[in-house]
Amino acid sequence: MNFQKIAYWVATGLLCAMMLLSVGMYFFNYEEVAQVFEATGYPTYVIYPLAVAKLLAVGVILYNQWKLVKEWAYAGLFFDFVLAFFAHYMIGDGEGGGAIVATILLLVSYFLGKKVRP
Repeated sequence: MNFQKIAYWVATGLLCAMMLLSVGMYFFNYEEVAQVFEATGYPTYVIYPLAVAKLLAVGVILYNQWKLVKEWAYAGLFFDFVLAFFAHYMIGDGEGGGAIVATILLLVSYFLGKKVRP
């Protein structure tokens, strides 16, 4: 296996693990997540739909059969991470690091995926 393929799978695996942990938090620790959403100014009614969307995005990225839907999944996650970073930045809680890491993993996965899994 070459370096690009290893880097792709590491980045994609870590990205998917982050998303699955996030989904787990959204479903099983709703009260804590709702407090964070309220503090950042987002409505709490989007928590469950966002969790389902993240779960579907992970499935589509790993399945790699529906090219257009996979592009949408990457785009949706990208917007989610950017909005999360700026929400944390605006309230000044210093919790935007996870969004930065997720964005980097997403970009590595996306661009290497175009080369490794065309």
